[in-house]
Amino acid sequence: MNLVRFMNSRVPPNKRYQPTNYEHAANCATHALWIIPSLLGSSVLHFQSDDQWERLSAWVYGAGLSSLFIISTLFHTVSWKKSHLRSMEHCFHMCDRMVIYFFIAASYAPWLILRELGPWACHMRWLVWVMASFGTTYVFFFHERYKLMELICYTVMGVFPALVILSMPEQSGLCELLLGGACYSLGIIFFKSDGIVPFAHAIWHLFVAMGAAIHYYAIWKYLYAESPSQVQTSR
Repeated sequence: MNLVRFMNSRVPPNKRYQPTNYEHAANCATHALWIIPSLLGSSVLHFQSDDQWERLSAWVYGAGLSSLFIISTLFHTVSWKKSHLRSMEHCFHMCDRMVIYFFIAASYAPWLILRELGPWACHMRWLVWVMASFGTTYVFFFHERYKLMELICYTVMGVFPALVILSMPEQSGLCELLLGGACYSLGIIFFKSDGIVPFAHAIWHLFVAMGAAIHYYAIWKYLYAESPSQVQTSR
């Protein structure tokens, strides 16, 4: 099969890969398809909330989940159809990278807010947002300058709060959390494979969507559908 139509040549580490039209379309579709489900899923959590803490968690998590797919779709659309508007494309690319930090923090928010945590672990409720703030600041000043460092930052922020989650007295839902994390981790292989594997970035999008879906299911099942409100006095 002639791959030239579906994949361009790999670029040096200091340059951004330019997708083919087919890859652009796949990049847009693989996240655009999840916008409406993410909005509907966020609404479900909100309507199933029993108190202000559950509603806050649903709002924060829903905002992070929906923003991830919306901003990603907008960036890939602009990159495809408006690439000649360099400043606009650059702005959306920065937003696309920044929202990942917000999404990671928001994904942990329901677990950190609604589950019992120890006297030291409870500090992760605000520390995760400090990490997200540092990450977005880093993108603002050093966007695309040190790509490996960006990947390390995302990985550290994704793993570090999990150490607190794993230490919670209530363990239900942890298998799903680990499975979702495995999806994100495996997807990184394709995130770094542009120019090697056709539609690599779109495949990465699918792994992200799969991980997000598994984590949503865990939040819905263990924090909203099955469990009563778990507001803790340690909050």
